[in-house]
Amino acid sequence: MKKTLFLLLILSSMLSVDACCQHLVEIWRTGPVLSTPESVLYDATSGNIYVANINGNPTDKDGNGFISLLKPDGTIVQKQWVTGLNAPKGMAVSNGKLYVSDIDQLIEIEISKAQIIARYPAPGAIFLNDVAASQDGTIFVSDNRAGRIHQLKNGMFSIWLEGDDFIQTNGLFIENGILYAGSEQLKAIDIQTKAVEIIQNNCQGIDGLAKDELGNFVFSNWPGRIFYLHNGQQTKLWDSTANQINTADIWYATALKLLLVPTFFDNQLVAYQIKHE
Repeated sequence: MKKTLFLLLILSSMLSVDACCQHLVEIWRTGPVLSTPESVLYDATSGNIYVANINGNPTDKDGNGFISLLKPDGTIVQKQWVTGLNAPKGMAVSNGKLYVSDIDQLIEIEISKAQIIARYPAPGAIFLNDVAASQDGTIFVSDNRAGRIHQLKNGMFSIWLEGDDFIQTNGLFIENGILYAGSEQLKAIDIQTKAVEIIQNNCQGIDGLAKDELGNFVFSNWPGRIFYLHNGQQTKLWDSTANQINTADIWYATALKLLLVPTFFDNQLVAYQIKHE
């Protein structure tokens, strides 16, 4: 009986740790050597980290934007790995291609050649933002100012979903046929039926949206906040708003167990571990 009670107490303690008390521990940072980094992506296939650098105004078509190539330890392999973009933001990898949103078009990059191979203009786009890739290779792109989600499928780039309910929709994440879309709310959208379910309110404006190895959402607010979502409970992991250090489009690298955070005007990429205590 005592042994059973002891095991139950241990299990209860483990569950309570999983449900609360998360915090961030810094592992590495690049230093202020990037150029307005807006988003980051870890590609488990190549082992590379890609960073989208706006390098100017987020709405200017100035040709200054570029993608940086980094190692998993934060070492910069090539700062200007791919150039010729305007204001690159969200990214996704699919079938050896890196897809990057760029104001009003989606850029397709051949990773093995580090070359832009296609540009897809988005009909009626205002401010394309985050990008997510489904298992079948379909690419989804949010336009948070137009209230739209675009879709690239079979070489055709078109409006997939739109409406007032999608104004300010930014962060995207795909899992098991569901497109999760973040704004003030976190929505789950069935990709086949387009049925929408609100799964979390009061998110304060989701920018980057990811999941950790425990299956829990981690999301950022651009002004400088990062939240952990577990069973409907939001835990604030980070708040740098007082220091005016932004937390833009984050990425959780499951294989590395690292949360990657681009700091935008602070010009750094910072890697954290999420600790559960």
